[in-house]
Amino acid sequence: MNRKELDPESSPQAAFGARLRSSREGRGWTQEELAERMGYSSTHISSVETGRKLPTLRLSRSADRVFGTEGTADTFERQWREIRHGAMLEGFPEYVGHEGRAAEIRLYEVGVIPGLLQTPEYATVLAESAVKRGAITSDQASERVSLVVERQATLVRMPPPLVLVVLDESCLRRPVGGSAVMDGQLARLIEFAELPNTVLQIAPFDMGEHRPFDLPVTLVTLPDRQLMSYAESAQRGHLDRESVSVLPLLTAYHQLQAEALSQAASVAMISQLRKGSP
Repeated sequence: MNRKELDPESSPQAAFGARLRSSREGRGWTQEELAERMGYSSTHISSVETGRKLPTLRLSRSADRVFGTEGTADTFERQWREIRHGAMLEGFPEYVGHEGRAAEIRLYEVGVIPGLLQTPEYATVLAESAVKRGAITSDQASERVSLVVERQATLVRMPPPLVLVVLDESCLRRPVGGSAVMDGQLARLIEFAELPNTVLQIAPFDMGEHRPFDLPVTLVTLPDRQLMSYAESAQRGHLDRESVSVLPLLTAYHQLQAEALSQAASVAMISQLRKGSP
C-alpha cells in the first residue's frame, strides 16, 4: 500500500491531515475503521489525511468526538477554523470556538463596534478598507464578513449566552461608511439591547479617570464556569486562562459597568445620535 508522506509544516491543511492520520494510527485503526466511527467513507478520510480534500466543520467535530478532544485547548475544530480563517489574527479562531459555546460573554470596545454587534454593511466597509490598505485580499475580506454573520448566531442559540457589552462613546461617534451605514448600525445596537439575554451600556467620554480600561477587553465564561480573557495585539490574539490575571479583569469590568450609563440612558444616547442630535 502506497503511503503519501506529508509535511505538517507546509500548510494548515497538511497539518490537519497529518494529525488525523497520527491520531488514527495511535489508536491502531485503519482508515476504514476510523471512517465507520466518524460517519464518512474511507476514501474521504484518505483524502483529508493526504491533504487532497479540505476538512469541514462537521468532520472536525466528529474527529473531536471520536478522539476525545472535545472541550480541550487543541481541538480539531480549532485547526479547521485556522484553515478557514487564514486572514484572521493568530489565536482568533480558537477564541471564536470558545465564544460559540460560552455561557457568558463580556465585551468592552473602543473606537469600533465589535463583531458580535456589527451589521453586514458596517462589517463590509471595515473589510473593504483593509483591502484598500493592502492588508488582506478581497477573498479574505469576504471571509471576514461571513464570519461576522456566523458569530452572531451565538446570540440566538439555545440556550443563549448572557452577553454584556460596554461601548466607549467613540464607537458611536466614529463615522464608518457614511450616514446610511451608521444609522443602520445604531439601529442594530438598539435591537441588540432589546434582546432578553443582553445588556448594552455606553461609557461616555466624561467618565474620565473613572474608566478602568484603556484598551478593548473580552471575557468569556464557559459552561463549566471556566473564565478566560481574550486580547489582541497588532500581530496576534491571546487567550489567557490564568485566574491570577483574569479575575482582576472581571473585577475591573464590574467597576466599568457601575460607572457607565444605564442601558436605558445608553439607548437614549444612541437614539439621539440617530436623530442627528449631539
